[in-house]
Amino acid sequence: MPVHLNSNPVDLVWRPDPKTRPVDASSWHRNGTAKSLRIGLINNMPDAALEATERQFMSLLTAASEGISIDLTLYALPGVPRAGIAANRVNETYVSTDALLAVRLDGLIVTGREPLTPDLQDEPYWMNFIAVLEWARHNTYSAIWSCLAAHAAVLHMDGIKRIRNHKKHCGALPCRRVASHPLNEGAPSHFPIPHSRWNGLPEESLIESGYHLLAVTEGAGVDSFYKDEKSLFLFFQGHPEYESSTLLFEYRRDVSRYLTGESDVYPTMPRNYFDTETTNKLNAIQQEALRHRDGGLLALVSEALEKASIENTWRSTAIRLYGNWLKYMAARKEHQATLEMDLEVLQVQDSAGDRIAVLDAVLPAATQTPSTAATDSRRMLTIL
Repeated sequence: MPVHLNSNPVDLVWRPDPKTRPVDASSWHRNGTAKSLRIGLINNMPDAALEATERQFMSLLTAASEGISIDLTLYALPGVPRAGIAANRVNETYVSTDALLAVRLDGLIVTGREPLTPDLQDEPYWMNFIAVLEWARHNTYSAIWSCLAAHAAVLHMDGIKRIRNHKKHCGALPCRRVASHPLNEGAPSHFPIPHSRWNGLPEESLIESGYHLLAVTEGAGVDSFYKDEKSLFLFFQGHPEYESSTLLFEYRRDVSRYLTGESDVYPTMPRNYFDTETTNKLNAIQQEALRHRDGGLLALVSEALEKASIENTWRSTAIRLYGNWLKYMAARKEHQATLEMDLEVLQVQDSAGDRIAVLDAVLPAATQTPSTAATDSRRMLTIL
């Protein structure tokens, strides 16, 4: 089911193919019988990746929805610097998180961004980020904290500081599931997930602070984990939402930074990502660049990357993980609605002030023929 983008002023439905003409969303919202979730996306990614990040999450949510309609609103965190085209887009299609604090959502996704300061608490958006996190604890069924947002969240919640690695963890890293949970139900025991980070969170500190690990990487620490409070917080150090070419673009950007002198470290090539021929070409260019830093080599890098063959090996797992997340929220929302309906019935009184016996007729009938969705809700909520 397509994602309905609420923050789009022309009220259009997003489609995966940019050549496909968007259509009016109102008809299927009026006539549809599928469960509906209201989700917010706080997109903190740099200007160059702003629209790509929108596309990645919208595509993944669409693929994972399985009959659940999704109303998505794009939010901007005050303090995150924007310029040019990206600033215009934020002004036209995003809503400030100041407005978010006055509403409730079913789910929230918060992305990270490259930090401007060594200490995350010195970032210009830090206090606004904390306000959102505290709001999410009490006003969502669940929230996803992605990459640096995960680092910032656990720093605030439990004082856990991220640790810089001696090299960048980059590539479609092999991951291993370490716990069975409704959030990873149906996912393979071993699977790849894109990672692109210098820093990581210490596994021992997470466990000591009450976080539960879902998956770990091969040689790069924790992949995903959660903490279940009033809202279920799900954390990814990797990027299941990434498209096939995302790591390619990041690698080219980092090579450019080295060749132009912006960085003194030649970037690590993404692991388990490029085909053999492309890998050999890029290795040869790297050796030449390390001998003689020349901006002209970027053309050779671009030529090699244009011919690269990349297989998206993580997509099916990403769809499964996000599908489980959507089902979890739908189950909690349905359960909450049932509780509220029962409360309304209990509050109904006859003219004499006695409770009406409608409960005896309504509630047993409801439990004798439960819907598939209700059955899934009880199973998931029982486990959680």
